Amino acid sequence: MPISTAAAGSELPSETRRITVRDALAYAAGIGDTREPVFDDARGEGIAAPPTYCVSLEWPVVSNGRGRHLLGGAADELARGVHASQDSHFHRPIRPGDTLTTRGHYASVRATRAGALLTTCLETVDGEARPVVTSWSRSIFRGVATDGPNTEVEPTPDVARLRLTAAPLSRSEIFVPREMPHVYTECARIWNPIHTEREVALRAGLPDIILHGTATWALAAREVLWAYGDGDPTRLKRLHGRFTAMVIPGTSITVEHEPAGETGGARQIAFRVLNAEGREAVSQGVAVVA
Repeated sequence: MPISTAAAGSELPSETRRITVRDALAYAAGIGDTREPVFDDARGEGIAAPPTYCVSLEWPVVSNGRGRHLLGGAADELARGVHASQDSHFHRPIRPGDTLTTRGHYASVRATRAGALLTTCLETVDGEARPVVTSWSRSIFRGVATDGPNTEVEPTPDVARLRLTAAPLSRSEIFVPREMPHVYTECARIWNPIHTEREVALRAGLPDIILHGTATWALAAREVLWAYGDGDPTRLKRLHGRFTAMVIPGTSITVEHEPAGETGGARQIAFRVLNAEGREAVSQGVAVVA
């Protein structure tokens, strides 16, 4: 049964979480970020969570909304959904002690050659309803048709098409341990068995368990912030990337990045992540660093 385009505009169940020091430190450890601003909770000014921690708050909203009552697809069709891209805008840091509410709605549903493309707008706000993070997350339900005309209730923000030069200024190689998907799953509280259970991954047609797209995206953000923001999580204002190839644990990835102009007084950084086969695991990467 196809996915209904009438789902566009549907509101998703919201989630509220009080952020603890344990939450922030666990997420930072899960992406190997041990810089003082995110990992030394004894520092006088305290810590902020890595900006990409926002996906931990968004996942319950996204996963709880994936029901037939909203999208209309059969269970096996809904299981074919894969995270295709993430575009997060950081309005202010996430800090221990915050009580944050994340809400979401489906911004668009449309047919593509690859399958049904779903765009979800997610907003995380504080107790005074002030914005903390706004994200646009896209998922493709591979090989699944849609029912109804393509429907968009809210356009996604434009993103600059930045290109790396033939020889990017900076490259860093990161080994992804075999156990990293398990560590990231527990530290980020994002569980999908294709990332941790090889039998499930093979049954889904994958060659092995794969690293979460948001983990690869977060590793790229870590490298960008270390290179252009002194590791300060408060300086990342936007992070966009498309998830276009798999990362198999036990292999290495390469993050390439370089400055690519300015926007609104902040630096734009172009980046991409290559997997062990040289394919772009994260493509069209754009980071904005103040």
